Amino acid sequence: MAAEMTSRERLLAVFEHRTPDRVPVRESPWGATVARWRREGLPADVAPADYFGWDRIFGIGVDNSPRYPARVIEETEEYKIVTTSWGTKRKDWKTHGGVPEFLDFTIVDRDTWAAAKERMTPSPDRVNWDKLATDYAAAQKAGSLLMGHGWFGYDAMINFVVGTERGLMAMVTDPDWCREMFSHQLEVNLALLEMAWDRGYKFDVFHFCDDLGYRNGLLFSPATYRRVSKPVHTRAAQWCHDRGVKVFMHSCGNVTDLVGEFVDYGADALEPLEQKAGMDALALKKKFGDKLAFMGGVDVRKWVDAADIEAEVVTKLEALKQGSGYIFHSDHSVPEDVSFANYCRVMELVRQHGRYD
Repeated sequence: MAAEMTSRERLLAVFEHRTPDRVPVRESPWGATVARWRREGLPADVAPADYFGWDRIFGIGVDNSPRYPARVIEETEEYKIVTTSWGTKRKDWKTHGGVPEFLDFTIVDRDTWAAAKERMTPSPDRVNWDKLATDYAAAQKAGSLLMGHGWFGYDAMINFVVGTERGLMAMVTDPDWCREMFSHQLEVNLALLEMAWDRGYKFDVFHFCDDLGYRNGLLFSPATYRRVSKPVHTRAAQWCHDRGVKVFMHSCGNVTDLVGEFVDYGADALEPLEQKAGMDALALKKKFGDKLAFMGGVDVRKWVDAADIEAEVVTKLEALKQGSGYIFHSDHSVPEDVSFANYCRVMELVRQHGRYD
């Protein structure tokens, strides 16, 4: 039996396609899901990550926003309406998970972008030095994977800042504007992370979200991806690989037709492999498993009925763990229709079948 590894050792082994002691485990339950689990047996004073033994990750985030005023406009038992530092007005739901409802946007064209860009300059006060001074060494001691976070690209700038319909049109009609926004957003992000890096707060992995698909396929063509988004992804990967940092990409929806592009620009890992969007996790493992590590790909819809859990979890886990390169996770996040008992069964199966003996 392999010796017990720390989370950092285990996750790095997966990113490097070396054999760990067991498959690492991460998860992302909705707030409403955790509330249900607490009603059904999860102790009130224990975090789900600690209760289930999910692998530890310590994140280093920075503020690359234009720093528009952020405030609460309205709050009820069901939702909260806020303005954000990115200049949006949105409704955040309290009763269920998922993306917020966007109500208004500040950045809507080149002129409003130019004004925002002037506000997006890297300065030391955009890094939470107090948190790093307090928590970084403790995370190292606990054996946590150290992860820098990126917020840039199509999803971060279009869906969350400019507006989806407006931004999708611009990807075709004004690709230079989109590429400029993505690039500046990234460069500020990297400059701030470099400040942290130079002060000794180094990290193992760089994680960023760029949702490029929906349930039926890509949001735009591979040609548009190569023209507008890929150069920015390539720049991020070059910065990371120059420092020995792995690149971990999140992209929701069916992005099957872009996975080869992700390998080409330098991604080291991809998640979440949404089954409900048609991502074939087993086929992707077979085709790209020697080049990419994967996280996710287990259909969370099958966790609602106890009778479906074992076949889904065991089949996927046994196949995806082969040759290392796999982190167990749902195919996105755990909604509130998954009971505490059912999730406990999922974790029991992962413990049984996730070891490399």
